[in-house]
Amino acid sequence: MDQSDVSGDLADILLTEDQLGTRLDEMAAQIDADYAGKDLLLVGVLKGAVMVMADLSRRLHHPVEMDWMAVSSYGSGTKSSGVVRILKDLDSDLAGRNVLIAEDIIDSGLTLSWLVQNLRSRGPASVEIATMLRKPDAAKADVDVKYVGFDIPNEFVVGYGLDYAEKYRNLPFIGTLAPHVYS
Repeated sequence: MDQSDVSGDLADILLTEDQLGTRLDEMAAQIDADYAGKDLLLVGVLKGAVMVMADLSRRLHHPVEMDWMAVSSYGSGTKSSGVVRILKDLDSDLAGRNVLIAEDIIDSGLTLSWLVQNLRSRGPASVEIATMLRKPDAAKADVDVKYVGFDIPNEFVVGYGLDYAEKYRNLPFIGTLAPHVYS
């Protein structure tokens, strides 16, 4: 899927495929340096982190293990219920492990803050976060993020794993939706 397939749905391209790839290369180099000689477990947060996790892991130069979690802080609508639920837990034991959470985007940080506390309670050696996007203006919880791809404005974005109504995840870039799509 490319821009021509959804051109009427997009207001703007925020980050191109090349920009994302270049930044992933830089992040992977830093992760390789930081975890040299250490085992690393990448934990992807479903569904949005699929693209980030796949592309980041392929850029790393040492073996990693991967596992997935799905968590939700939403009820039936678009408002947070205030309660985080684990929809799919990890298959891996975290005791003594170096864990790197791979995320697509950090908005308020509330769910991720809960997730970090949950994973730390399982006895890992370390828990760090790598995210492709962060919205500093949307933050409601202080989350220590070790690897950030890009800080972006507080706009609704799609592509590269991010969706609107389960669509647009497979765009190779990140864009903003035109208002007629969601109004």
